[in-house]
Formats: sequence, structure tokens, C-alpha cells
Amino acid sequence: MTDASDIPVRVRAEIAALPPYRQGRQAGADAYKLSSNENPFDPLPGVVEVLRESVGVNRYPDAAATLLRQRLAARYDVDVSRVHIGAGSVSILAQLVQAVSTPGDEVVYAWRSFEAYPWLTVLAGATGVQVPLTRDARHDLDAMAAAVTDRTRAVIVCSPNNPTGPVVSQAEFDAFVARMPADLLIILDEAYAEFVTDPDAVDGTRILAAEQPNVVVLRTFSKAFGLAGLRVGYALGHPRVLDAARSTAIPLSVTGQSEVAAIASLQLEDELRERVGVIAERRDRLAAALRETGWRVPQAQGNFVWLPAGEASMTIATAFEDAGLIVRPFDGDGIRISVGEEESVEKVLHVAASVVRDLPPEHPGVRASVGT
Repeated sequence: MTDASDIPVRVRAEIAALPPYRQGRQAGADAYKLSSNENPFDPLPGVVEVLRESVGVNRYPDAAATLLRQRLAARYDVDVSRVHIGAGSVSILAQLVQAVSTPGDEVVYAWRSFEAYPWLTVLAGATGVQVPLTRDARHDLDAMAAAVTDRTRAVIVCSPNNPTGPVVSQAEFDAFVARMPADLLIILDEAYAEFVTDPDAVDGTRILAAEQPNVVVLRTFSKAFGLAGLRVGYALGHPRVLDAARSTAIPLSVTGQSEVAAIASLQLEDELRERVGVIAERRDRLAAALRETGWRVPQAQGNFVWLPAGEASMTIATAFEDAGLIVRPFDGDGIRISVGEEESVEKVLHVAASVVRDLPPEHPGVRASVGT
């Protein structure tokens, strides 16, 4: 326990030292918010109407989100016991890490990746083992495999990787799973799966078909479905592994409104594909144009692009902010820019072109420095 003078009660020392989660900055009325990977579109047609007609908030929701689990089980052709619902996929990730970890255990993940991984590991009492990305901002699965020890209780693979963008291929993931101990939990975080256009990318539904009992697939309604404010995500995996996650979950954390909105969204596949296609095309166009301005932008397969700005990240983020563009800087690493409204694209390109000219030719984020 810590005896820090500025904390009035005794708390765990590692928690006292842990910085709180920092959400992407909110944007004013005259700015574009490109900091939180949100969907620029409103919920799919009909979802708002369903919400208006949904059960009142004076009643508790179904703690098991039974109807949504049934819909997802039918969608993926699995038994309902293989589906678990949570308040966003990140809450299920927290449940899984807590379920398998005790003090002295380790959780392996790539870095930089989703910023919740380190603090969720600390909250579970475990130690995070961060494995650096490759030079092209991809998971180094060989290095991650080498980092696994008898203390490792979970490995997290994020595809597409947030915040850098590249995917792990199906062949790479299959080979990685084959190398891992059969009792080691492997979490495949696919929060951005719907935006993926690379045919070689890992696909959690193929994992289900292969019946890998130690792999859990995470997905969400926050991104492609445009329900970020309702907080609903899901996991697909072995029933007993998901039972362990359910045992650590805060009861009744998925609201009835979240459940009915997710069910309504699942019934609008055609509209979803059309909307996702617009965002993916805008993403590819933005990434290509950024490369033309001189940035070395990694493969982009989510609904965002990555500028490897390094030590200049905070300064460059300020330049975007001054132009009415709220982006997400990661100090010392780079800047993630969500794909937002069409009107924001030219503004992003204008600022990006102006700031890259101020970087030295040898800067790792400058495209000319690698001869590409």
C-alpha cells in the first residue's frame, strides 16, 4: 500500500502510480473530432426509433442480454453459450484478464497498441510485457511468442492494430496459436473487423470454425455500427472461458437500450456494408494522399490512419487543433487520425502537408527517408 501524502486513504501503490484513462479530446461546434475512432454517421436507420420504443429505464435490463446473445449465436452459427455480452469489448477484455491473472503473472501484448492494455493488466495485479511493433508498425508475433514464459497467462493480439492500423494475417495468427501452450488464453481483439478489406487478414469467425478453445474473439458495436455511446460489445469463445469472464463482470452493466439497439443494427446488414464501404474508401484515399505529402503511413485497415510523428507528436497535434481538427497524439510515438466527415479530409491533408515539411529528412515518419 502507498503512503502518498496527497491520497487520503491507503491504495495499492501500482494503482496510485497509474495514470487515469485519457479519452480523446472532445471537439467544439466549429471543430472536427477525429480523436476517438467514432463513426461519423448516425446510428443505422430505424435504430433511433427502436430506442424510443424500448423498455423504460426504471427497469433493470436482462443481465445475460439473452436476445442479443441469441441473435449473435445465429449470426455466427454457434451455440448461445459461446457468446458473451459486455459494456463494450474493453469491459470483456478486463474480465478475461482478471479471470486468468494473479500477482506475479504476466500478460503479453504488442506496443504501441490499445492504451487500455497496460492499465487493465495492472488492475488485475499482473505485469504487462510489452513487445515492440515492427518498423512498419505491425505485430511482431515471433517476438511475442518468444516473450511467453511459464508466468504468461494471456496474450493479446489486436487486428487491425489500434492506433497504428496494420492487420495480422490469418496465416500468421494460425502459426502463432500453434506455437502457444494449449492452456494459454489468446485474446484476438477485433474491434475494427468490419472495416478490414485485406483478404489475407485474420478473421475471428474462422477461428470459431477451427474450434480453438483457448482463443477468445472480441468485437464491438461501437465502431462500424455507430453505437459508441451505448457501450455494447461481445466475445465469442469456449463456454467455460466465457463463464470465467462472466464471473468477474459487474452485473447489469449492459443496458436494455444497448441491447435493443444492437439487435436492430444486426438486422440492417446491407446498410451497414454500404456505410462501412464509404468509410473504408475514405480511409484508403486519405492514407494514399498522406503518403503523397511525404508521410510514411502504415497499412490502414481500421477507421483511422497513423502518422509516426515521434517526438514531434504533441507539437504537430497542436497544429491540427489550431486548424479545428481534434486528433489523438501519443507522446513520443505518433498521431492517430480517425476517418471522419468527408469535409474534414482536405483540412487534414492541408495541415499534414504543412507540418511534414518541417521534419528533417531522416525522421522515421518521413516517407523519403526510407526510399519508398
